[in-house]
Amino acid sequence: MLETIETISRLRAWRSAVPRDTTVALVPTMGALHAGHAALMDAARRDGGVVAVSIFVNPLQFNNKDDLARYPRTLEDDVAFCRAHGVEIVFAPSAPEVYPQALECSVDVGRLADHLCGPFRPGHFRGVATVVLKLFDMVQPHRAYFGEKDAQQLAIVKRLVADFNLPIAIVGVPTVREADGLAMSSRNRHLSADERRVAVCLYQSLLEATRRISSGEKGPAAIISAAAATIPRSAGLKLEYLEIVDPNTLQPVDEINGPALVAGALWVGSTRLIDNVLVS
Repeated sequence: MLETIETISRLRAWRSAVPRDTTVALVPTMGALHAGHAALMDAARRDGGVVAVSIFVNPLQFNNKDDLARYPRTLEDDVAFCRAHGVEIVFAPSAPEVYPQALECSVDVGRLADHLCGPFRPGHFRGVATVVLKLFDMVQPHRAYFGEKDAQQLAIVKRLVADFNLPIAIVGVPTVREADGLAMSSRNRHLSADERRVAVCLYQSLLEATRRISSGEKGPAAIISAAAATIPRSAGLKLEYLEIVDPNTLQPVDEINGPALVAGALWVGSTRLIDNVLVS
């Protein structure tokens, strides 16, 4: 039976009652749940133990107040969604519960935020790393599940766990896509019908880059140029970035001689979409 918890004190009481030989899996989310989140929950269930889902729209990771205000909040539907996927605990705190006072201390993610989304969302990954560290402390999970669609976030969380010697296994779950290839995202619901039809062009550009790398091209600049050229020229589309980086350090590569992460961000109208493909 699913239980919804809204306070840290109640969460800690629940956690202390979990038998020592029972593993706890955490799926951190900001709600507005969809099939991509379901894949995380299902993976956690398959791995066994108790599955907890956090639902918290973290204000610390929004550099744009309008973006924070329009982020979908659908808690009642989200709880039902979690119940349907066998989740035992939903932790849905308020912002004052998580941040009872202004922060003086936060997590600096260093050069991992120098590229990709980092320059366009100042402070975003500091906010992500800080809230993830807080959630890990509150829930004390043995495993935590993150989607590979947010590759930069996943890399930062893995480094966070390594640098702070946290006894938590980070499990990356492959991106779930619509039939045409568009990556599942809570932001997709903001797209109009026309925008939805063209939004897949970001993924198609990543596939073009993948095709060129797989055919033996090694120069990132030429590959990026060719991939970007596949995106239609339209007043409603704006490519924010398209980069090829090392999947572990997230630093740009001068020449492709090993695994590479091709990642991009595209504005479709007023909606910002991200996607990536890992090329072995």
